[in-house]
Amino acid sequence: MALSIAACGKAGDNADGAAAGGDTKTIGLLLPENKTTRYETFDRPIIEAKIKALCADCEVKYNNAAQDTETQKKQFDALVTQGVKVIILDSVDYKATKSWVQQAEKKGVKVVAYDRLAEGPISAYVSYDNEKIGRLQGEALVKALGANAKDANVVMINGSPTDPNAPLFKKGAHSAIDSAVKKVVYEQDIPDWSPDEANKKMGAAIDSLGKTGFQGVYSANDGMAGGIITALAKQGVKVPVGGQDAELAGLQRILKGDQAFTIYKQIKPEAETTAEIAVKLLKGEKIDDLVPVKVDSLTGEFKGIPAKLYDAQVVTKENIASTIIADNVYKAADICTAEYKAACDAAGIK
Repeated sequence: MALSIAACGKAGDNADGAAAGGDTKTIGLLLPENKTTRYETFDRPIIEAKIKALCADCEVKYNNAAQDTETQKKQFDALVTQGVKVIILDSVDYKATKSWVQQAEKKGVKVVAYDRLAEGPISAYVSYDNEKIGRLQGEALVKALGANAKDANVVMINGSPTDPNAPLFKKGAHSAIDSAVKKVVYEQDIPDWSPDEANKKMGAAIDSLGKTGFQGVYSANDGMAGGIITALAKQGVKVPVGGQDAELAGLQRILKGDQAFTIYKQIKPEAETTAEIAVKLLKGEKIDDLVPVKVDSLTGEFKGIPAKLYDAQVVTKENIASTIIADNVYKAADICTAEYKAACDAAGIK
């Protein structure tokens, strides 16, 4: 369980705790939002459990910023004030974090950038090869368009401009889509990864292009794909739509035939590696074996950040059983509720 207060009696000391050398038993965990189901369902419990397994007397002080940068800044500053010496940070707005991390570094606080690369003197970064993920998405959409891809117009609904991964997904997707289709005829970035906003933009695209003015839609994640597919259905339009994150609702739409694919990122190794790095940093141990590559921040100001980048894979109706279910991300019973039982049977999922 995440504690609502920091552990070991030092949280109440606030600045005194920091002055006394800091809290060597508490790790801060700051996640960016809860619209995407993965954070509360997977990332948080996996990280907390791994920290506990590696350090029985360690505690986790958890907060979710609900997509608000100022809220996350207050959460971050509070951890530093309380003397917490290691913070796992999944930033709402990567550009905003530079001064936070710089101030934390001056006080001996180590910051591990999780999933999104924050600006500043980060101690380590754990994520995926996000440009490659975008490329996988683009290739999967082209494949879904089939023999008519060369003559196809495509709509692109990209992720949040404040998320450093979003431009990498976009760049990777364009590298696969641009040369393989006729034209990208409409493209929008969606603040906060909002499914509602994606729904509105898809509606605007249909109004602008007409119901036959496009043959496929790139969606940067599954949550927005849900909003997009709702807008398409409202207008009676059926075209391939892809996503990312292997959300339960996305998998169900894939089985039903409403969504063409998603991207499955194994969250457990990403989360557990991050937890392991955080515990080692807390204990003053080396992390070199956990971070085999170096990356630069998106602005290029901070160079040679130790990193671990995981791969991902495309999931379609054909391989849900051999990926998602085989890895115990979701059980067949989770996916195959009454509404989707026939679709599961047809896909051989029991």
